[in-house]
Amino acid sequence: MNTVDRPRSLLWGVYEHLAMVVGLLALAVVCLSWSPLALVLHRLLPGPLGRWLGRQAIMRGFRLYVGVLRTLCACRFDLGALDALRDQGPMVIAANHPSLLDAVLITSRLPNAVCLMKSSLMDNPLFGAGARMARYVRNDNLLSAVLSCRRELHQGAQLVIFPEGTRTLGYPGNVLNPLSRSTALIATRAGVPVQTVIIEFSSPYLGKGWPLWRKPSLPLTCRVRLGRRFDPPRDARAFTTELEAHFRAELAPPPPP
Repeated sequence: MNTVDRPRSLLWGVYEHLAMVVGLLALAVVCLSWSPLALVLHRLLPGPLGRWLGRQAIMRGFRLYVGVLRTLCACRFDLGALDALRDQGPMVIAANHPSLLDAVLITSRLPNAVCLMKSSLMDNPLFGAGARMARYVRNDNLLSAVLSCRRELHQGAQLVIFPEGTRTLGYPGNVLNPLSRSTALIATRAGVPVQTVIIEFSSPYLGKGWPLWRKPSLPLTCRVRLGRRFDPPRDARAFTTELEAHFRAELAPPPPP
């Protein structure tokens, strides 16, 4: 039995390395193919048209990338629940954050999504030009970010935010970082509901502390499901406590039989 299993495991290990390289290269190709155009079009197109085109390009480009991961990299994604949000108007979409792929997966399904992003990513040559054209919001100044998010929400966008502020430290995903109040502040100012999204991965691949060039354990599966939708909050402190409790309950492992 060992003489049969060992070559298979060696070949699968080689495939996992190749899949990692293909996945990273595909993301770079998708982003770098759009970035020069986005840099030019952002200056030339009027605001509404540039915003619409920028978000469409991100959705379609990331959908293509997800297709590559499915076809060539033994990844299985269950993202259908997000499609129900497409035509439901402005809202804050608050998700847990187990992986670097989270924003890619969510925005690949939503045509009018805008992300609250770290400033370092907004200045990144891979993502920066496209993010600026799509009018994504920098998070380096809280007041400015809240006002910018409110403006985009009032114009009909759906704001994608990770209330933990960074990827979850720990695996499995039922480990949750403390939540910031930014989600509550934005939803309160904009007067929009907060839709929670639960992301569950079979592996800690690309999670907090995972080296970029460390191979994944394949097949990789990811399920995205909708959690509770909260009415526009009034008390930021109380809402943040309630939101964190909801995430912890949704991510808790099932009780033993």
